[in-house]
Amino acid sequence: MNSMFRLMPIALALAAGSARSQGVVISGIADAAARSVSNEGRGSVKSQVSGSNSTSRLIFRATEDLGGGMSAGVHLEHGISLDTGTPASATQFFDRRSTVSLSGQTWGEVRLGRDFVPSYVNWSRYDPFSYVGVAGSNNLVSATPQGPIRATYGTAPNTTVRSNNTFQWFMPGNWGGLEGGVLLAPGEGGVAANGQAKVQGARVGYLTKQWGASVAHTRSENDLTAAGGAFTDQALGGSVDFGMVRVSAVQRRFKQDQAKQTNTLLGAWIPIGLHEIKLSWVKADLSGRVGATAIDANDASQIGLGYVYNVSKRTVLYGSYSRIDNKGAATFVVPGGPSGMAGGGTSSGYEVGMRMGF
Repeated sequence: MNSMFRLMPIALALAAGSARSQGVVISGIADAAARSVSNEGRGSVKSQVSGSNSTSRLIFRATEDLGGGMSAGVHLEHGISLDTGTPASATQFFDRRSTVSLSGQTWGEVRLGRDFVPSYVNWSRYDPFSYVGVAGSNNLVSATPQGPIRATYGTAPNTTVRSNNTFQWFMPGNWGGLEGGVLLAPGEGGVAANGQAKVQGARVGYLTKQWGASVAHTRSENDLTAAGGAFTDQALGGSVDFGMVRVSAVQRRFKQDQAKQTNTLLGAWIPIGLHEIKLSWVKADLSGRVGATAIDANDASQIGLGYVYNVSKRTVLYGSYSRIDNKGAATFVVPGGPSGMAGGGTSSGYEVGMRMGF
């Protein structure tokens, strides 16, 4: 990893030098916030965090016009923990995305590499907090409580957001509002501890400037699912823009063997000139059992409130608040708080920060 960082200045210089001839673009996002999180019975923790409005990242993109309406492309995206200056992932340098693609105006795009899975794309687009920060809907997508995600992956990397080794096809952008695609990933051994899984997924939707609706399904298999069957991840949602407010509703269901988790989200974006107010309500409903352990009573709900001030086209100031109410043995928490909260406890947090794109 250290040798990779020593090579970064050289890579940047080469990329800048070839930008005119090969269409190379270097961009990114820097986002940092001050956060405070309180967990019932455990006190509170104050910290500085990275990526609360949008994940901090460094992006390398290259495109080449092949003629005849075709083009080739590369997209490499490195997550950054801005508060410490370290990579967001300890094991994958281009952890967010690393793909090469071939596109045609009439037939769409074929893309290979590490990328987002269809169900995540179809869920996060309806989350006013973009799956990050104290109010992100990702707070209720966790492998910590007993449920289908933990039963499938344990503490190993999971496919609720991304998958390695993907082969994807995306519809072209001129199909009259239809959009979506298909994803396949070979298992390459299927050892969960090594981040390996056989993945199949698809997404289809219809989008206009005023409204949209879409559905997605992702199926994953690894060595931990052999006895109980594949892990499935489905998301169905839509949004309507009324001008004064945009509203969304989406439901996502995770299932493995006898364990099921159904997450429901209602969201709203309220633009007021350079300002924006964001609201969300998310509920996690668990049912069934993991082995002999019943999980029906282990539900949770989260409310989120956010404010964004657009200082310029590239810079925003923001603040967010959320509260999670757990039931039964559920221990969903706002990230960054003290550990050890008992099941059924309450977790809350707030943060203020700044984001700048470059």
